[in-house]
Amino acid sequence: MCTCQSLFKVASDKMPSFSWSWAFFRDGIFLNWTLALSGICAIAMMVEWVYMVRNYPFHQVYPLTSLSFLFAMFVSIIFFKETVEWQQWVGVFLILGGCFLIAK
Repeated sequence: MCTCQSLFKVASDKMPSFSWSWAFFRDGIFLNWTLALSGICAIAMMVEWVYMVRNYPFHQVYPLTSLSFLFAMFVSIIFFKETVEWQQWVGVFLILGGCFLIAK
């Protein structure tokens, strides 16, 4: 999920300002390969999700999607050069603790 959303952020940064013109849709949507890659990742994510909910208990699988918060923190720091406050780290570690308890 984090990969899909990160690619979408990169793709949206490459888009020109919105307008109802053919140039915007051609350059910003149809020829934006990062956006296409984001869509492919979204489809792969949905296929993976179907596999997970069919083969594992839903009450265990669904809470583990919150691990995307941890991955998003690292992606935002490494690739987007964003700063993360200590309160956000505390929240992520609380989520990780919950995931650990659920996975047991």
